[in-house]
Amino acid sequence: MRADPALVQALTQQVVPDGMAVVARDPGLIPDATDPTEANAVSGAVPARVAEFHAGRAAARAAMVALGLPPRPVPMGPDRAPLWPEGATGSISHSATACVAVVGDAQRWGGIGVDLEEATALDDTLVAEICTTAEIAWLDRQPEAERGLMAKLIFSAKEAAYKAQYPLTRQVFGFDALEVEIDRAATTFLARFVQPQGAIAAGKTLAGNFAHAAGLIVCAVAQDHKDVAQLLEHDGDG
Repeated sequence: MRADPALVQALTQQVVPDGMAVVARDPGLIPDATDPTEANAVSGAVPARVAEFHAGRAAARAAMVALGLPPRPVPMGPDRAPLWPEGATGSISHSATACVAVVGDAQRWGGIGVDLEEATALDDTLVAEICTTAEIAWLDRQPEAERGLMAKLIFSAKEAAYKAQYPLTRQVFGFDALEVEIDRAATTFLARFVQPQGAIAAGKTLAGNFAHAAGLIVCAVAQDHKDVAQLLEHDGDG
């Protein structure tokens, strides 16, 4: 069953700051118009991937309009990251049932990351690959029936944090480079850099929010330019 785009949009709006535009689309509905520069990115891909890609891009263009910007293409760069048009920055995420785009004014926001996942247990075989020793210890303290879902939440939080930092560092790294602390009561998380990444020193953190409802998990991290300056600032003598 596909997720209701209006519900996905409302859920995502809960985890991003005011002033950002959020639009969700059904990946089962191919947009009426696609841009050639976007279409080239998924040429030859399986139909499901093509549908998800174009639904996500359609959501991004609609979000630009909601911000008062022209609906311009968002092609994929050589590193597979979205190439946002001048004046906009954002993040796009897909699940099997929905696509969502978050777009903000580039003059205010330096890094945005959103991740949308099905609220199902993470495969047991992936937990050791994705979670650090501290995260596994935290999972062991959660109710047994919820541990797989909480592992999926850790995965999603790391995906959102990775997307938010990427425009700043252009660094590709594994799951062990970040360690996540989840506050279930506050529906927030902190993603701490265990290893330095580009200009970001070890120990620096990214703050995020999450929502879990209607069979979905949504995580988001948003960094305004003041946050970015603090993230890139090295403390001490360095």
